[in-house]
Amino acid sequence: MNPELKDFILKTFYFRHACKEFDPEKKIPEEEFGLILEAARLSPSSFGFEPWYFLIVNNPALRQKLLPYTWGGQKQIPTCSHLIVCLARKSYFMRWDRPYITYMMQEVQKLPPELQELKRQRYRQFQEEDFKLLESERALFDWACKQTYIAMANMMTVAAMLGIDSCPLEGFHQEKIEEILAQHFDIDREKFGIAYMLCFGYRVKEPRPKTRQPLEKIVKWYP
Repeated sequence: MNPELKDFILKTFYFRHACKEFDPEKKIPEEEFGLILEAARLSPSSFGFEPWYFLIVNNPALRQKLLPYTWGGQKQIPTCSHLIVCLARKSYFMRWDRPYITYMMQEVQKLPPELQELKRQRYRQFQEEDFKLLESERALFDWACKQTYIAMANMMTVAAMLGIDSCPLEGFHQEKIEEILAQHFDIDREKFGIAYMLCFGYRVKEPRPKTRQPLEKIVKWYP
């Protein structure tokens, strides 16, 4: 392995941490934030159906609406350069028989009709039998949320490569935040639910050293 590449990769992951407070005077350049969003767009998802939708909330008044119900972001939300609210698509979009699935296969993935039908039937089996996602609205929504976390990880990694800090947020009251999103962001709660928030910016102080379990505690080989 190229030692310089190895060093860059490791430095990237050691650099990344959940930044608790950002420098409000420092803003991320448009081109660099665009690259972070492109990392999200290019992220993989189950069946390639992209169940995510991203709100970029840089308006201070709108951020203030979110703050009372986001106990885990009291310092991050007011000080970060860019705030993403990630929504996951609900069954309105993600059921095997919905028009959104047809659109994805036909217009985005450019599949011929016979492959569309094969993929739809496999997707139906996956939802009905393999993972039993149609037993409740929550089951399908939680599955969609899982996919959005792939995009989150890629965005945070690319940000760290660029020397940009990040902090993922789950510390909020889901019901209250979704009420705010419906009232002030024109989000249809029958179609979308919140998965997480994600802050980006530049740290005001260095974090403590990274702590993780050793590899042998989390990996088991079967040679």
